[in-house]
Amino acid sequence: MNPSVRAALIAGVMMTASAAHPDPGPEADPAPHPAPHVEVLDFADLDGWAEDDHAAALRVFLETCPDLRDPDWSALCAAAHADPDPRSFFELFFRPVLITDDRDPMFTGYYEPELDGSRVETPRFRYPVYRMPEEARNGKWLSRREILSGELMRDRGLEIAWVDDPVELFFLQIQGSGRIRLADGTHIRVGYGGSNGHDYRSVGAELVRRGIYNAHQVSAQVIKNWVRRNPTDGEELLYHNPSYVFFREVTRVSPERGPLGAMNRSVTAMRSVAVDPAYVPLGAPVWIEKAGKRPLHRLMVAQDTGSAIKGPQRADIFMGTGDKAGRAAGKLRDGGRLVVLLPIQRAYAMLPEAVQ
Repeated sequence: MNPSVRAALIAGVMMTASAAHPDPGPEADPAPHPAPHVEVLDFADLDGWAEDDHAAALRVFLETCPDLRDPDWSALCAAAHADPDPRSFFELFFRPVLITDDRDPMFTGYYEPELDGSRVETPRFRYPVYRMPEEARNGKWLSRREILSGELMRDRGLEIAWVDDPVELFFLQIQGSGRIRLADGTHIRVGYGGSNGHDYRSVGAELVRRGIYNAHQVSAQVIKNWVRRNPTDGEELLYHNPSYVFFREVTRVSPERGPLGAMNRSVTAMRSVAVDPAYVPLGAPVWIEKAGKRPLHRLMVAQDTGSAIKGPQRADIFMGTGDKAGRAAGKLRDGGRLVVLLPIQRAYAMLPEAVQ
């Protein structure tokens, strides 16, 4: 998940990197939408299909296909393990399906933050990364301001680690998961462990409301820079978001691998994508045709979700771990086209009877 910066900063979702994401907040989508339009395509309709690295996509598909229980998917997973020619495997067993509705296509990016930290508190590392206290598990609890301003959390052994930057810690909570780099070169991976039950309030939207920036100017990096230039007002700005995310230490995933996605498996940089599972089955291959200054045409796998990822043409690409991936994710907000690859019978079963 969820816990990645994504097109909307969200908290309270197990993102692994999975699902939290340039702020101006979650993408509200309360209005009903018409039934989606479904069209089965040919692989020749996919721009750049022949040039992609199908073997890389197949390796990522194999990460999660054993968890797909439906018989048609199970059969395809067995075939994938039989060392097939990668491109032929996808073309033989799948059909590309384009699902659209009245919402514009939108691709964004998310990432796994990496912070510098320590197992013990020091003058440099003095901002705690907390586990969830038992009393916070019963609904709405203390606000962000109350948690950080009071003494209730201290001296209870709730600290997983201490980090040196409260702004980066805030964005770690937005992403929902990340890595903490220790002085000896080792890492601690943390994942979403719960929240205080308060709704997320966008600090980016608040900067726009105050007239400090226009909406198109707001990104994670812009917010970070403003908070650091204005430490007193910046602290108050972060308190504008009462939601507070707690973490758990993730020990079963090697720090060298990607964080866990919504399928509870490691996601892969530039090959894993978060989707809306109401339209795209988790574990399905998806063909991405991202437009913009840096077009990207690539076969990925739907292995994650996000609460801001709504609609059949909405996707969030996992960009990787660390600052470079974060900068790339923060700049990504483009249109394009998403095509899901479905088992042949399932693909044609989605068509209206009149066109079958």
